[in-house]
Amino acid sequence: MIQYKKTFASILFILISFVCAAQTPFDPPPPSQPPTPPGTPIDGGLLFLLVLGILYGAFIAYKKSKKLV
Repeated sequence: MIQYKKTFASILFILISFVCAAQTPFDPPPPSQPPTPPGTPIDGGLLFLLVLGILYGAFIAYKKSKKLV
């Protein structure tokens, strides 16, 4: 019985090593993108600040018109 265990273990070891050797290596990662050039435009933050500035200006103008009346 022990002889069968040793034979089975040897065959299993050889089969596992073949499976591990058959694995294909991973593809190398793609090259990194070049850095963005300096001076790229600001995205949505600028539009948000513009809208807030218009709302604040309208609020101040409304307060001043109420004060004059």
